[in-house]
This record gives sequence, structure tokens and C-alpha cells, in this order.
Amino acid sequence: MDDAAKLSLNGQEYSLPVVVGSENEVGVDISRLRGESGAITLDSGYANTGSCTSSITFIDGEKGILRYRGYPIEQLAEKARFPEVAYLLIYGELPNAAQLEGFRQALTYHSMIHEDMKKFFEGFRHNAHPMAILSAMVTSMSSYYPETDEDDEDLNIVRLLAKTKTIAAYAYKKAIGQPFVYPQNSLSYCANFLNMMFSVPAEPYEVDPILEDALNVLLILHADHEQNCSTSTVRMVGSSQANLYASISAGICALWGPLHGGANQKVIEMLSMIQADGGDIDKYVNKAKDKDDPFRLFGFGHRVYKNFDPRATILRKAATSVLDRLGVDDPTLDIARQLEEIALKDEYFVERNLYPNVDFYSGIIYRAMGIPTDMFTVMFALGRLPGWIGHWKELRQDPKGRINRPRQIYTGAVERDFVPLDQRG
Repeated sequence: MDDAAKLSLNGQEYSLPVVVGSENEVGVDISRLRGESGAITLDSGYANTGSCTSSITFIDGEKGILRYRGYPIEQLAEKARFPEVAYLLIYGELPNAAQLEGFRQALTYHSMIHEDMKKFFEGFRHNAHPMAILSAMVTSMSSYYPETDEDDEDLNIVRLLAKTKTIAAYAYKKAIGQPFVYPQNSLSYCANFLNMMFSVPAEPYEVDPILEDALNVLLILHADHEQNCSTSTVRMVGSSQANLYASISAGICALWGPLHGGANQKVIEMLSMIQADGGDIDKYVNKAKDKDDPFRLFGFGHRVYKNFDPRATILRKAATSVLDRLGVDDPTLDIARQLEEIALKDEYFVERNLYPNVDFYSGIIYRAMGIPTDMFTVMFALGRLPGWIGHWKELRQDPKGRINRPRQIYTGAVERDFVPLDQRG
């Protein structure tokens, strides 16, 4: 392969370096183009633009490959626990036994939030969206745990991972008017969260191992996904040297949108709508097939994966285990299973690779577990924390790091004279 690409512009030829990644991904480095030619590239939505080099996650959408630091997602989901994967994404390698034990102990030790922070929850309305609470509370952590030197970085990383799940559970308890449940040192990361969510006074709650395992898999599958909207936001904010909490809070806000982290919520809302309309699945399948009908099925196909989403394949098995274990009698979930069967067999869906994706199955599992719909994006955020932190840390350590500053092509009015108010007709 040539080590340079050629660009011809206004009769002038420019040589642009070619960058090849470790998995033979090819990029054209245009960092000197503007300085040499005065021109920039235009790529709406950055769909064809590499904003950075990264050693964290590799995706091949054509082949359905997802790897964290080189490890296939299938192996991690089957064999690893979430704290292991978090350590891997943040620090680059799997921990040894001593490192993992120390990391787990730190996550347990720092699970409680400062008692004064509990007062913040009183200022939110009872029906405040938990993502609003989560983003605000994560930002507020910077005032309790400021970064004063480099030694604080690892400690704040642990604090963020440990305390965010507590904040998320408290946001849920706030919404339903129940007292907060303190974290328990005897429980694992995932079991601790489930206990804080569903334990109530005078009613002992035992964490079902099937649900704990399902949550572990969900968090691992959501832990990172390369330069998506929220991760790019974390890196964008972090490029200004904003602290960890501010950068992650920005990522939470970016994740909130229905085109990103809110997609699994849209799946359940769609299924509920179909159920409320009599459960006529064929009607909505036909609407989805009609190119003139604005209706679209949420939770099918993926922008990155062209054949199948490896995470969805894993979650399909997890969904079956959870539904069989709980024996949930829910018309909405029945509709989901029927839609899944149609999508996997119907020629229209098969030809277009409109397979059920990770949002489809994660929504089903969370609903079956009793997690309310408006908490789905919060669950996504809990899983994505290690990836966000890993990218923030990678950016901080990049010797070539600079503040992100995209350019634009201006299409507004050309220069004109200001007209006083009394002369504007």
C-alpha cells in the first residue's frame, strides 16, 4: 500500500500521509491539509472521519466483530466479571489476582456517597428523569472529590465507578418514594446495585444469581463501543482538560438521546404501543415494510454492524434465561418474542439484515427484571462508564493531545451593514 494519498485541488497536488491501524484499518491523515491548501474536509456527522487513534476497542461491522483491547466480546461476556472488564478498558490489561482483588475492594469501599450529597436528591421533583439526576450528581462529585494532583486520578476513577451505581439506585428510590438503601460490602458490584434498587425495609431481598449474571453480561456488552456519540463527547470535553467528573457527565447527557442510549427505551415504548393497539403485530410489520409509511421498528438492524450485532447474539441467550427463570407474564414481552421470530425468518428482514439488535434484547431483559423504562438509559450509562473513563485517560496520556476544535463551511449571509431599528420598515 502507498504510504501517501494524493489530493488534487485547484491545479495543486497535495501529499497526505496514510495511517494503517493494527487491524489494517486505513486512514488518510489530513491534519496538514488546511495549513497547506487553505481547504478543509466536510463530513457531516463525522461518519467518515477518524477523530483520534485509540487502542481500546476494535469493531468490524461487516464481520460482526467487537473486541476490547484485543479480547473478543464473546469470551469476555462468557468468562469475565464486570470489574475485570472495567480494569481492562481503563488500564489496558487484564488484572492479575492481586490487582483484581484490590480493585474490587476499592469499588466496595468507595460505594457510599457523601451524606451531604443525599440532600441534593431532595431538590429534584419526584418525577425527574433519572438521567437528569445522574448527570447532575456526577458533576457535583467534583466538588466533593477534587482532582488536586496526578495521584488523585486513579482514586477518582474508582470513586466514579463505585458511587455512580449508588447514585443511580438512589435516583430510582427517589422516583418511587422509598428510602435509600445503603450498599453492602458483602455483595458483588452487580448484586450490590440490584439490592439497592429492589430491597425495601422489613422485606429481605435475595439477589437471584440469574439476574446478577444477566446484569453482569449487560454491563460488559455496553462497556465500550469505540467513537460513538457519547464517547466522542467525553473526549471532546476532556480535550479542554476538564476534570473526569465533568467529562463523564457530558457523556451521560449525550447518551440520553433516543438515537443513542435511549434506543432500548424506545423499543419498550414501541412494544407497549403495539400492545395498546390490540397487539396486531402483522399490522405493524406491514407498516414497517411500507416505504411510504413513517412508522419504523425500533431495535432492529444497526448502523455499524451490517450482518449481525455480536452483542445481540449473546443477549438473546441471556434474555431467554431471564424470561424462563422469572416466568414473566407480560403481554408486551410476548409481543417482543413474536416480533423477534418474525425478524429472524421473514425474507424482508433477513435480506436487509434487520435483525434484533442489542437495544431490543436489553430492553426486554430490563423490563423482565423490573427495571422501569426511564431507567434503561441509566443502566446503559453504568455499563459505558469504563469505556468513557478509558478514553478520557487515553486522551490525557496522549503527548499529541490538543483541544478538539472542528471546522465548518459557513453558509450564512455575506457581509452587510447594520440597519437601525427605526429604519427597518
